[in-house]
Amino acid sequence: MASTNALFTGLSGLNANSRLIDVIGNNISNVNTTAYKSNRVMFGSMFNRTFSIGSAPGVNTGGTNPGQVGLGVQAAGTQRNFGNGAINATGDSRDMAIEGEGFFVVQRAGGEQVYTRAGSFRPNSRNELVTLTGERLMGYGVDTRFNLDKSAISPVSIPLGSLTIAEPTTLAALQGNLNKNGSLPTHGASVSLRASAGSGLGVITGASPAPSGANLVETSTRLVDIDDPAIAGTTTSLFAAGQTLRITGAQKGLTGVNAKNLPDSELAITSTTTMQDLMDFLQNAYGIVPGQTNPDGATTGITLDPATGVVSIVGNTGSLNDITLNPANMQLLDASGSQVQSSLFSTTKAASADGESVRTSFVAYDSLGTPVNINIGFSLESTPGGTGSNWRWYAESGNPYSGSINLGTGTISFGTSGALLTTTPLSISVSRAGTGAITPLTFDISLSSGSGGVTAFANTSGNSNLQAQQVDGAAIGTLQSFAVGDDGIITGAFTNGLSRTLGQVVLAKFSNPEGLVDLGGNLYRVGPNSGTAGIASPLDLGTGKIVGGALELSNVDLGSEFLGLILAQTGYSASTRVIRTTDDLFQQLLSLGR
Repeated sequence: MASTNALFTGLSGLNANSRLIDVIGNNISNVNTTAYKSNRVMFGSMFNRTFSIGSAPGVNTGGTNPGQVGLGVQAAGTQRNFGNGAINATGDSRDMAIEGEGFFVVQRAGGEQVYTRAGSFRPNSRNELVTLTGERLMGYGVDTRFNLDKSAISPVSIPLGSLTIAEPTTLAALQGNLNKNGSLPTHGASVSLRASAGSGLGVITGASPAPSGANLVETSTRLVDIDDPAIAGTTTSLFAAGQTLRITGAQKGLTGVNAKNLPDSELAITSTTTMQDLMDFLQNAYGIVPGQTNPDGATTGITLDPATGVVSIVGNTGSLNDITLNPANMQLLDASGSQVQSSLFSTTKAASADGESVRTSFVAYDSLGTPVNINIGFSLESTPGGTGSNWRWYAESGNPYSGSINLGTGTISFGTSGALLTTTPLSISVSRAGTGAITPLTFDISLSSGSGGVTAFANTSGNSNLQAQQVDGAAIGTLQSFAVGDDGIITGAFTNGLSRTLGQVVLAKFSNPEGLVDLGGNLYRVGPNSGTAGIASPLDLGTGKIVGGALELSNVDLGSEFLGLILAQTGYSASTRVIRTTDDLFQQLLSLGR
């Protein structure tokens, strides 16, 4: 007799195989879905009808097995394959793929954290990397000095085109040879300065305080009390409060490699500006290091002869320190910036600075990325018998700012083999007051690094030579591009050549990733059997590495899926035959009652 159980058994086969076709169809439809993980259905028998549970062997029987008839099949569950898909290079730095067991951590609206393997991220209007559906990629940020801050994870932000940085100079390295056979210095530059009419400077009648003798200028005399020798009488002053004395177009050093243009300098004249202020201004403008005794016995600096009213300027030795002070270089301007006089002073040059010397220039940068021109020179000071040579270095600024262009001086020594004995770097400090940058700008100049550094060999066929081989620091630069490394660290490249860490992508790992709940859209949520998310840096705790500029492909195996589809179709068809056969038996049974 036909059994109705067979109908329901066949029906369970239809349902189970149709569910299998659903899963296979979903796998095939997602064959091109980024980082899709294929799924499979596992079948299990529903339950059995037991006729006998069997019996154990006895003395007179060998025992019997259970007598059971199956009553159908069911889809016992699904299993997701979290094996890695193939990696496809896209060349887009915003794309990322994972080789390993980790998941990207992304944040949904409301702060919920979910997880994905699809790394096709794109920036939003806030420069945050987000998924196609708007979830923010999470990672470690950086502090103001671009050091990773691993105290908490936050949305990864890459502000291309808007983030700017500058790097202050900390080290410069020089390379070259100082000619030990160069000529020793005999004297520095000697220049006298007097009124344009050729006489010494004097004061107007009734000046206060009055000079101590002969109506001549003293260092304490106010500039507004100095008379103008070009105008008859002694009551017209050469200077007036509100005017500005400017030195422009001046040069320092003999013609050739040692000559350089000095930055413009200005002295604001007030009712209290004294002759000493003027002398200090000239000394600072030309970078004269005062108080040094030259070989001819003259002391460097600027002095005033109270007996004649003549200003004497004595410069430092070395051809690089020669002073060129022409009347045209000194301009007197009124409050509107118009020139008051074209010939304020007359100058007489009695001697030029001599001695072997060399100078080079380079550009340093302050904390705001502003370029600062630095001149560094060396002048032969002495060649003691059997002990090598001694050189004096001079550092000067090529940028105008308040104060002296002189940044420092000192001596270095070389041994009899021409090697540098003074290995301590030169310490340079540049005032950046009033610029908004950190002041002072301090950095070292190394003489012993690079390809040989600085030496002092005899060079009978030429002069000393010097160049700045390497200078760190950079002007302002804008974030231009970025790349993600295997460890998830995001490195940004700036237009000024600098590179900085912008953050780090983190990965989550689960003890049972198959327990995650699929939310669709390549997103997963923690499930009851997945375990909690372990957040770690890539390459740590087995999370795997990140491949930048690439995407993970689906791990669907089309050949396997088509084979499974054939088997599912066969199982479905066979189940229909069971139902049809049972129906035929029922028809035969019914025909007996006609």
